[in-house]
Amino acid sequence: MAIQPTPTVVLVHGAFADGGSWSGVIAELQRHGIPVVAVSNPLRGLASDAAYIASVAAQIDGPVILVGHSYGGALITVAGATENVTGLVYIAAYVLEEGESLGELQGRFPLSPLVSNLKQATYPVDGGEPAVEVTIQEEAFPEIFAADVPADVTRILAASQRPLAAGAFEEKAAVAAWRTKPSWALVAAADQAINPEVERFGAKRAGATVVELEGASHAVAVSRPREVADLIRDAVRATS
Repeated sequence: MAIQPTPTVVLVHGAFADGGSWSGVIAELQRHGIPVVAVSNPLRGLASDAAYIASVAAQIDGPVILVGHSYGGALITVAGATENVTGLVYIAAYVLEEGESLGELQGRFPLSPLVSNLKQATYPVDGGEPAVEVTIQEEAFPEIFAADVPADVTRILAASQRPLAAGAFEEKAAVAAWRTKPSWALVAAADQAINPEVERFGAKRAGATVVELEGASHAVAVSRPREVADLIRDAVRATS
């Protein structure tokens, strides 16, 4: 029987972050000889961002495990329908159903403190009116996004936030890849950006293998990279 190649792990960051937020996780995976790519997520809209992630995955030779943090979870739910994707890993993430939006999923539960601490700005759109994008107010960022991360690191994360197009909250997922692909989920039990109940609900609905980390903030990939990498390695082993 032919040995399956080790899947390539594609890490998809969420809103208010960039690929550097995975650095500790990348180091752990590389230490175990697992090929890994951290994608730069455009953060401009669910359909367009998912199409970009899908195109990255499709151009990788061999099987791919998609890992999504936060909003990135919604993207891998759609992009995971790509043929060579063999598993999905959700890290403190939104796990959408087909035809569901982020706003609808979030609306099932009490809102997190994030919602009242967003700052709006606009950005130009070719041939159209300026569109709205959001970031987290800097003074609220440490408590909401990264309460278990050292203060000096959190200040850098707050200053280097990447905004999310506000329209992304209303777009509906075209497909739910977890219906046909195995999934794993990590719930950050002290998350102030996404209500942990939202994470638990989505993971359970998807039939995911779930790990819950007590005291973990939304920035769990920064604060607890080893535990995040361990779950990803479980997915790699299960699908190899």
